[in-house]
Amino acid sequence: MPASGVSAAAIAARLSALGLSTRTEEHLRHTSVEAEVPDALSAESWREVLDVVAEAERFGLLATSLNGRTLWAVVRKAVPTTGDVGGPSYQR
Repeated sequence: MPASGVSAAAIAARLSALGLSTRTEEHLRHTSVEAEVPDALSAESWREVLDVVAEAERFGLLATSLNGRTLWAVVRKAVPTTGDVGGPSYQR
C-alpha cells in the first residue's frame, strides 16, 4: 500500500475510534477519507477530530440541509521520481 494509503487508513481508523463512520477512496494523485459527522458531536470530540484531520494535506467540512455534514481529508500520493526530473525543456 502506498504511504498515502497508510496515512489515510490511520486517519480513518482514528476517526472510527471517535465514533464516526468513515470511507476511504484511492484516486490517481491522492487518497481521500470521508466521515459522516453526527449533529450531537461534543466540543471535545470536535477538537479530537480536528487533531486527526490536521495530519492530512487538506481537509474540510461539507454541510447541507439534505445530506447532513461530511468531513473530508486528502492525503497526496508521492510524485514518482525519474532520471529526467528536469523534463525535456530543462537546461543545464
